[in-house]
Amino acid sequence: MRVLIVDDEPIARRGLRRLLGAEPDVEIAGEAGSGTAALDAIADLKPDLVLLDIQMPEMGGLEVVATVGPANMPAVVFVTAYDKYAVDAFDLNAADYVLKPVDPERLSRALGRARQRLVTGVRGDLEARLLRVLESTRALQPERLVVRSANRIQFVGTEDIDWINAEDNYVRIHASGKTYLMRDTVAAMEARLDPSRFVRIRSSTIVQIARIREIRPLSNGTFELQLHDGTRVTSARRFRDRIEKIVSGRG
Repeated sequence: MRVLIVDDEPIARRGLRRLLGAEPDVEIAGEAGSGTAALDAIADLKPDLVLLDIQMPEMGGLEVVATVGPANMPAVVFVTAYDKYAVDAFDLNAADYVLKPVDPERLSRALGRARQRLVTGVRGDLEARLLRVLESTRALQPERLVVRSANRIQFVGTEDIDWINAEDNYVRIHASGKTYLMRDTVAAMEARLDPSRFVRIRSSTIVQIARIREIRPLSNGTFELQLHDGTRVTSARRFRDRIEKIVSGRG
């Protein structure tokens, strides 16, 4: 089992490396000292498991998962200093975690569960659990999205987003007159964004409520929304109740 260690504290990485040395079937694939370095390491090293620190400057562990995307993320054991809200969310969604300072027995049990999942190949379960963790811990995440391109990493404040639409295996983020292409799904974006500020109006489209200038009912039970940037988007009928909540002032 190839493991990537991600923590911004060198002493914490050394401690994890020492504990992993007691596991005969574990190979340390590499280390990363920041969230942005973790993105490259996950893409380049393709580890089986990531020991992922939650609280790191600039980009924490949850942002790493959100940026890589639950569908593309290796198995994860979150490493965290005690935070009741986060720990409750991990427990509720059956996500593996260890608390700092790391207890060797607890880590060994988490590694054992990761081994079992790798052997059985239960990939869909991992993706669903990570999506639920992102949704449950939304309040812990910074108010920005991390967009990677070939030669740079850009940070897009969620307050600047006008709307988001699906584009093949990506989503296109429209924000303050610029667009950003991000490898993710609309469902994952919906789970990550604050539902009091963003609304999904069809399978392929999310809009920021504050960016809606006008809503016009159409004859077939759908709505046309005009945004402040002039964009016009049409809702799907099955999302009608979400638009009606906004119109009634309950959204």
